[in-house]
Amino acid sequence: MSGSSIKFLGTRPSPFANRVEIALNIKSVDYEFITEDIFNKSELLLQSSPVHKKIPVLIHGDNPICESLVIVQYIDETWTNGPSICPSVPHDRAIARFWADYVDNKWFPLILEVGEAVEKEAKKAVLQKIIEGLCLLEEAFIKCSKGKDFFGGDNIGYIDIALGCFLGWIRAMEMMLSVNLIYEAKTPGLAGWAERFLSEKAVKNVIMEPEKLVAVYCRPKNQAANAN
Repeated sequence: MSGSSIKFLGTRPSPFANRVEIALNIKSVDYEFITEDIFNKSELLLQSSPVHKKIPVLIHGDNPICESLVIVQYIDETWTNGPSICPSVPHDRAIARFWADYVDNKWFPLILEVGEAVEKEAKKAVLQKIIEGLCLLEEAFIKCSKGKDFFGGDNIGYIDIALGCFLGWIRAMEMMLSVNLIYEAKTPGLAGWAERFLSEKAVKNVIMEPEKLVAVYCRPKNQAANAN
């Protein structure tokens, strides 16, 4: 789609880039995916994201938009003919933003921390915090979904995208560390939600298989970490 007016700068392993692609797919937007080498950043990326110099970046016409959740909201507000991503009710929208912020600023840093932990006990302690966070998200899922398939109800919504983008890496971590993080006995709601999310048409070809993500992680440099 080289003639598309929508350009999307990202990398396949990046969960933050995955968010944008899922949102574009939900809205059935045609776009040109431009793969970035984040260790040899293109001039287009540096010009489009002058503050953070990071992926993902959405370029709509000549206008760049940066940061994954900001881009998701922009997509939802710009292409109104597709399914809504953000809740229409102000209170529900505020709750969705709260949990998305929790995922990015409280829970996701633990994923990075467990990867950096060297000692076995330190790694175990961080994993416990990750599981505790998932238990909070289990409670949030029960309240937000109101008995339906997704945080957003019948369809994938804002929280689904914010958290669901990490499912590939969660499964990769489970493989690498021989642990269970999202599973029926501990978080039954999230376990069912994860299967449904990954099976959605908008998601299927976006999030990489955990085996491939393990291979990415084991490279000298990890592409997934350098994004927002």
